[in-house]
Amino acid sequence: MPKKERQGVVISNKMDKTAVVKVASYAPHPKYKKIMESNKNYKVHDELNQCSEGDIVRIIESKPMSKGKNWTLESIVEKVK
Repeated sequence: MPKKERQGVVISNKMDKTAVVKVASYAPHPKYKKIMESNKNYKVHDELNQCSEGDIVRIIESKPMSKGKNWTLESIVEKVK
């Protein structure tokens, strides 16, 4: 089974080797059919501490590294200026 991939924005990188990434998903409302946005935060393993707040990153599913950290930084799509 392939690993899940997500793309989101780094909202915090204050922890050592860990970043928090906000991922948005869009789905229509069941009754009114308006497209609704829902956000979820993921703790991501960042081995080199290379991402900063505001970067757009791609993350992949990995083995659990701690209680809440199950994702790994794959690449930085766009650096913040």
